[in-house]
Amino acid sequence: MSSSSATLPGDPPGGRRAIAVWGIGVSVYFVAVIFRTSLGVAGLDAADRFHVNASALSTFSILQLLVYAGMQIPVGLLVDRLGTKKVLALGTVLFTAGQLGFAFSPTYGTALASRALLGCGDAMTFISVLRLGSRWFPARRGPLVAQLAGLVGMAGNLVSTLVLARLLHGVGWTPAFAGSAGAGVVVLVLMLLFLEDHPEGHEPEPFPHQGAAYVRRQIAASWREPGTRLGLWVHFTTQFPAMVFLLLWGLPFLVQAQGLSRATAGELLTLVVLSNMVVGLVYGQIVARHHTARLPLALGTVGATALMWAVTLVYPGEHAPMWLLVVLCTVLGACGPASMIGFDFARPANPPERQGTASGITNMGGFVASMTTLFLIGVLLDATGDDYTIAFSAVFVLQALGVSQILRLRRRVARRERERLVASRVETVHVPA
Repeated sequence: MSSSSATLPGDPPGGRRAIAVWGIGVSVYFVAVIFRTSLGVAGLDAADRFHVNASALSTFSILQLLVYAGMQIPVGLLVDRLGTKKVLALGTVLFTAGQLGFAFSPTYGTALASRALLGCGDAMTFISVLRLGSRWFPARRGPLVAQLAGLVGMAGNLVSTLVLARLLHGVGWTPAFAGSAGAGVVVLVLMLLFLEDHPEGHEPEPFPHQGAAYVRRQIAASWREPGTRLGLWVHFTTQFPAMVFLLLWGLPFLVQAQGLSRATAGELLTLVVLSNMVVGLVYGQIVARHHTARLPLALGTVGATALMWAVTLVYPGEHAPMWLLVVLCTVLGACGPASMIGFDFARPANPPERQGTASGITNMGGFVASMTTLFLIGVLLDATGDDYTIAFSAVFVLQALGVSQILRLRRRVARRERERLVASRVETVHVPA
């Protein structure tokens, strides 16, 4: 990701210093994802610890995602106004406090409050990292930098499935969660000492202090862009199947419905994460070179995900064969990289001063879908006596809704982008790497 002769005037320089600064910012996101997904390997333990059923268990993740989704537009505005460092610092303090509180929570209510606090801090990380990348790297690197940020986040998920799961069953609930909270303190110190919002000579335009009226105009202007709305629906449709699987319901599905051991189920969750990391690199390179591939990649991922879920859920016999579960988890790994394509629709549709706001709107999509699906699966499991076939059918409803909106908006976005081809900003975003 170093700078090159292809970098246009006015672009950030990139280079080693950009990689170092961006690396600090993305390490905060890495830790936030570890904390976010920690419940995915502790769902059954949480049900035993707090004596709750499936609906109450899903409330942990639903509340966390509700806070996360609700914070996206405010966080986008804050990032545009205050810069990355201040917002990331506040987010790190909040998600570390939430993880620590979850470690010592004696009751279901206090545990819920801790997950909400964690979700609030987590909400401040990804948009901040996206903005940091756009301030330090040339615009043509945008798709690849965004995919790499997502890849680092999935590495955090990998830590949850491999390291935190072992800690949880080795040392117990409180030491595992409290010990992991120390990582938040480490990245906070690194960030306060070394992170900078932008390279010298590339300061952003001053944020106008015009109060609520300006905020409304900022949100409205971002929403009017078809690219922002299409980005939201791409994110909505692609992200949630893997998010729901990794965040909460994958382990119970594999253990209770498919009869696997916890160790084997953990290996399949790890496969989702590894697949995500590999596919992320591939998608990032493809989109950086061929921006017309964005929609085919997104819709292809949705179709493959729907197909594999359908085959798995209706497979004859008591359990699906291992080869089918392996294929399912491999395909689920493409959901995260596909969701990142949503930002590649929103980014060129908005000027630099609206990037945080537009990213916040886009980022809401997948988390609203995840929150809705988590809730539906929990309710359906309780209503049907843990019938996972019926419960996981909720995935198809959300996918159908999202695809209908993508198809509705795609022509508007294509027409709008054709109108912008003369603008150097859009040309820069899509110059092949």
